[in-house]
Amino acid sequence: MKPSKVILIIIDGLAWQVAHDGMGHLQGLCEAGRASLYQLECALPSLSRPLYECILTGVPPVDSGIVHNDVNRLSNQQSLFHLARAAGLTTAAATYHWFSELYNRSPYVPVRDRYTDDPALPIQHGIFYHGNDYPDDHLLVDAETLRQRHDPDFLLIHPMSLDDTGHHHGFDSHQYRNAARRVDSVLAEYIPAWLAADYQVMVTSDHGMNNDCNHGGILPEERQVPLFLAGSRFSHHPGIHARQTEICGIAADLLGIEHSKQHNAGLLL
Repeated sequence: MKPSKVILIIIDGLAWQVAHDGMGHLQGLCEAGRASLYQLECALPSLSRPLYECILTGVPPVDSGIVHNDVNRLSNQQSLFHLARAAGLTTAAATYHWFSELYNRSPYVPVRDRYTDDPALPIQHGIFYHGNDYPDDHLLVDAETLRQRHDPDFLLIHPMSLDDTGHHHGFDSHQYRNAARRVDSVLAEYIPAWLAADYQVMVTSDHGMNNDCNHGGILPEERQVPLFLAGSRFSHHPGIHARQTEICGIAADLLGIEHSKQHNAGLLL
């Protein structure tokens, strides 16, 4: 089968229940048979930088060594960006600067790294932000600019405002739920065009949020996260058990890359 282009969206801090109940556009695609939703349990600790590494490499924090948010070094694992670049594919990312620190250069130097265009780096084209309240609509403009300018085979998008809202107001708050609805509305401006262009779109989260305005432990609202799959290559079979550690391998399969990562053939046609 011909390889596909992949857009992976990691909505930071999006708990499963809030995604299930509040993401109306994504759920509308599911209702129309054009997408599917699976529940994942994130690896531990349920913290951002360790789980960015888990999603992009398929390696849980206890094995990657990225065990808390203050581990500021390049990854020593083979990430999806490394796999794609080795296969001659083009990579891009509109994300928080921790992804740049994991896969390009550490530490992040804003003047040098915020706008990245370097074919030798794992993330070849990047627009990175370093404010937790960076607006999601600005981020999606960044992502779409990268897509239109560079036509990447793999594009990573990482909005942060939901996590920032959760840290201020907690899981069971109208502010947190409404922030999720706003992310869904912003994505609704772009996803139809991406699907029309036959991109395979994967929407997930690193971790959820608790009522202490935090995360890191084993509570269901911290660990249960969504995986929405939209595109022509997905099976949309119900009842398949998916794992966070499989996301890297699933994306690599879609990109047509040979790899040894965990994956889940049942999710794909």
